[in-house]
Amino acid sequence: MSGKGNCYDNAEVETFFKTIKSGQMWPVVWHSRRQPENAVARYIDGFYNLVGRHSSLEFQSPIAFERKAREVS
Repeated sequence: MSGKGNCYDNAEVETFFKTIKSGQMWPVVWHSRRQPENAVARYIDGFYNLVGRHSSLEFQSPIAFERKAREVS
């Protein structure tokens, strides 16, 4: 860890936040605080954790990765 304010200390999380901000937050005008909170929750629970492809999973979605793991075991 090189100290406060260095984005390379936690590059994975910074990349994730950038993805959410650029895809979900910046292009929309929000009228309440609850709207962006719900949008982020839907993105994480409905897309990122289920459908989104992850480089750490050989660019498979978590669902496909788990399905493949069950077939092997």
